[in-house]
Amino acid sequence: MTLVLDSHHTAGAAFDTMAADYDDLFTFSIVGRAQRNVVWNRAAQTFVAGNRVLELNCGTGEDAIFLARRDINVTACDASGKMIEHAKARKALEAPDDSIEFHVLATEHLNELPEQPLFDGVFSNFSGLNCVADLRAVSRELAAHLRPGAKLLLCLSTRFCLWEILHYAVKGNFRKAARRWRGRSLAHIDQCFFPTYYPTIRSLRRSFEPEFKLRSVIGVGISTPPSYLEAWIAKHPHLLAAMKYFDEAVCDLPLFRAIGDHMLLTMEKV
Repeated sequence: MTLVLDSHHTAGAAFDTMAADYDDLFTFSIVGRAQRNVVWNRAAQTFVAGNRVLELNCGTGEDAIFLARRDINVTACDASGKMIEHAKARKALEAPDDSIEFHVLATEHLNELPEQPLFDGVFSNFSGLNCVADLRAVSRELAAHLRPGAKLLLCLSTRFCLWEILHYAVKGNFRKAARRWRGRSLAHIDQCFFPTYYPTIRSLRRSFEPEFKLRSVIGVGISTPPSYLEAWIAKHPHLLAAMKYFDEAVCDLPLFRAIGDHMLLTMEKV
């Protein structure tokens, strides 16, 4: 049976189906770790001990645990109940004394977040916001939960991923090579299909104004390949090291920052 999910569901039910395997497939993979380290380096520069950070689309809690170990108080949300179950289990084993509070909550439903003091920042990693149709509404809701000067650190899939274009074009699958170009496609996990959106840097700036100002953008996974090439890159560790060095050198250049697997935006509440 094929289940097509609307954008208001934010793909929560789809990600329920892969929650048990997500860490093995991506979190602990070579590619996943290489891309996540880039994001973590920027997160360590953005948030400081004592901050209160709202994490969107937290998945299995890998980033929440990283932040909490830096004495950051994390309120972590995800639309997938199964992902939150795994996140809670990981916290109990890996970070039982750290300050992390988990909620099953879709990004579109931030108005249902339990009342608490204003946050010092927001963090969303690896494409969770690509499952949200109306980022303008998200911007307005986030602004109500943040103090002035609060930082947003948002990692989204790009519209033009050079690796993906070349990989599928070589295989003759031109439809898949160009699947992001129109800004919207139908993604699927097992038999669950859901709409996925690919905003540009310009459209993201417009969506988050006037509440937030865009401060910087860097590319993530420019020459480092996407996760579906894990088996290939695992055989070439020296090549991967060179790729990571190249990415670090060019990640903030205007062209390169928009053609990687992901882009990482830093915004600030006005």
